[in-house]
Amino acid sequence: MNQRRIGASFAAALLLSSASLVTLSACKSTAGPSERAVPVKDAAEELKKAGVDDRAIAPLTAGSRIEDEKNTISVFRNAADATVFVTQKARMVVDYYGNTEEVAAGSGSGFVWDKEGHIVTNYHVVADGLGNRGSFTVTFQNQKVYNAKVVGVEPRKDIAVLKIEAPAEALQPVKVPSDFHLEVGQKTIAIGNPFGLDHSLTTGVISALGRQVMGAGNVTIRDMVQTDAAINPGNSGGPLLDSSGQLIGMNTMIFSKSGSSAGIGFAVPVSTIAKIVPQIVKSGKAEQVGIGVALFPSGFERRLGIEGVLIKNVSPNGPAAKAGLRGTKKGNDGEIILGDVITAVDGQKVKDFDDLYNSIDKHSAGEKVDVTVKRGEETLVLKGIDLVVLDL
Repeated sequence: MNQRRIGASFAAALLLSSASLVTLSACKSTAGPSERAVPVKDAAEELKKAGVDDRAIAPLTAGSRIEDEKNTISVFRNAADATVFVTQKARMVVDYYGNTEEVAAGSGSGFVWDKEGHIVTNYHVVADGLGNRGSFTVTFQNQKVYNAKVVGVEPRKDIAVLKIEAPAEALQPVKVPSDFHLEVGQKTIAIGNPFGLDHSLTTGVISALGRQVMGAGNVTIRDMVQTDAAINPGNSGGPLLDSSGQLIGMNTMIFSKSGSSAGIGFAVPVSTIAKIVPQIVKSGKAEQVGIGVALFPSGFERRLGIEGVLIKNVSPNGPAAKAGLRGTKKGNDGEIILGDVITAVDGQKVKDFDDLYNSIDKHSAGEKVDVTVKRGEETLVLKGIDLVVLDL
């Protein structure tokens, strides 16, 4: 077989060389009357007769890979053990006698955070099983399954932390960068369990940064990472990695009319994850900073035709009270006297609770903010109000 191929290739080369030489000689004015030029068409036909496909693409050497393929393979091999399959189970009645069985009620993805067995996933992956309504298991690539308990959740960032009891040597934490700088065009690698197909990989790029998407906690998650890497149901909670295998974000949701990937996926950014997860690990909940005011339910101001956030009451001795902010109260004759309406924080307009939450959430306890309020017909700017961790 090899001899025939070599012979065919050699014959093809001779034919091409002959055709080229004859064609060149035909172009010279010194060509004799007995010389005949061979048309290119005839040369191609001779190649076909010799069994050579002039359109064939030369194969790569056995075992060779282009650089991008090598990188993707390397990232997957290093990160697959850090990616897990999170399954929620619920007890269901299975017969007329009231007997129950645990059955799978939902699933998603997650990733190992540390050697202590903390697993990070999306809040919406575990939400239906909270409050003793279900139990959870975590499955690794080697198919080892561990029971998991919920340490804490932060619905407003769509983050949940689970805990498993596993030997440290079985846990390979995901790589978290020290620099959270991201750029549009960076390579993205998503690993997860779409449709229950565990440890599936898709690739793409960062399509956009700074997206605002309504999260599971009914507030906007800001600074979301947009990617065109295919993200499907079951990918939620899985890691989105860069070409170094470091965490870019956590796959969270897609924009799609069909429910399947449409090339627009979103991930909670690594900067948010790195801020919230250690807080949950430490205390079982995420810290929320504020100025010490209680608010009315979302949408209350809209019914009153108010733009801004109406203060319901002010915590005694809190930063807001010290700054002179006023809450809503009843007058001596029973009439309702509206409190201050927050309309801006640090000059950033506040139209509703979503705006207020996100304008304060980017700060830390101990920092100060300037708060603009409307009091009756008067507008006041109260400067340098301290932010504190709220006791929720």
